[in-house]
Amino acid sequence: MVLVTGGTGFLGAYIINELVNNKIPVRAIRRNNNLPSFIPVSVVEQVNWIEGDVLDLVGLEASMEGIDTVIHSAAKVSFNAGERKEMFRINIEGTANVVNMAIEKNISHFVHVSSVAALGRKSNGTIVTEEKQWEDSKINTNYAISKYQAEMEVWRGIGEGLRAVIVNPSTILGYGNWNSSSCAIFKTAYTEFPWYTSGINGFVDVEDVAKAIVLLSQKKISGERFILNSDNWSFKQLLTTIADGFGKKHPSKHATPMLGSIAWRIEKLKKFFSGATPLLTKESARVAQSKTYFDNGKILRVLPGFSFTPLQQTISKACENYLKNLQAV
Repeated sequence: MVLVTGGTGFLGAYIINELVNNKIPVRAIRRNNNLPSFIPVSVVEQVNWIEGDVLDLVGLEASMEGIDTVIHSAAKVSFNAGERKEMFRINIEGTANVVNMAIEKNISHFVHVSSVAALGRKSNGTIVTEEKQWEDSKINTNYAISKYQAEMEVWRGIGEGLRAVIVNPSTILGYGNWNSSSCAIFKTAYTEFPWYTSGINGFVDVEDVAKAIVLLSQKKISGERFILNSDNWSFKQLLTTIADGFGKKHPSKHATPMLGSIAWRIEKLKKFFSGATPLLTKESARVAQSKTYFDNGKILRVLPGFSFTPLQQTISKACENYLKNLQAV
């Protein structure tokens, strides 16, 4: 039996889908009655759902009864400074709770879903591998800091005898709720957002990430981390390809660093007067301008036969599903 934290989230739902398709019994933690609508209902119905969250120690203890493997994918992603405190509690304190309970319950194997953000970004465009050491930098977001510190809790657990591996996905793409997480990129392109930046980032298919995680959960590997990244693309190439998938206009206006700094300040003012969540923040503007490349060689060597889906194929499939969902509504 495998326990998945964050089972109703974008990646968590696809991890569940992969486990069920491989006929592996699944228990998952959910915070409310909302279940993922972007994976088959037949899959959702096969999950042993437990209400709770990673900050609830009593609930965590109950959820790990009879569990062999824990896949910890629960996390909060935000580039809004106002949500920093909550994000740190969930990502750092929550991970510490899950790690401590896994040690207490003698869990056989633990897979921690981190992020390439926890490795830190490179402003000079060099390639990032699993060997990269964290460096304090103004490019690092609060989210990156929270995921780095969460990883430290996992490494601490490994030092205390926990058998665990860490995966570091790049920006995850696929069909989900386009009002949240990285799925919002698709909504941005669909609404014909006209701006693009010169930044470069890594991107990966959500189904590939789920598959790699499940494969790693079945291997006797501990004390290792793996970057999960398909391709390194510019944000312009990404938004243009998604726009093509929707039959929409390409982004045509180059947002220079100066324009980006003006834009996030305008959004901050709008938030002050209206209370609305800003579309752009100081942190997300910096990320959009940075150029970081991620190497995926290690995971390909450890998982023979595994390969990443080309981003063009990932985007085409996701756009088709989003369009079907819009037509159904």
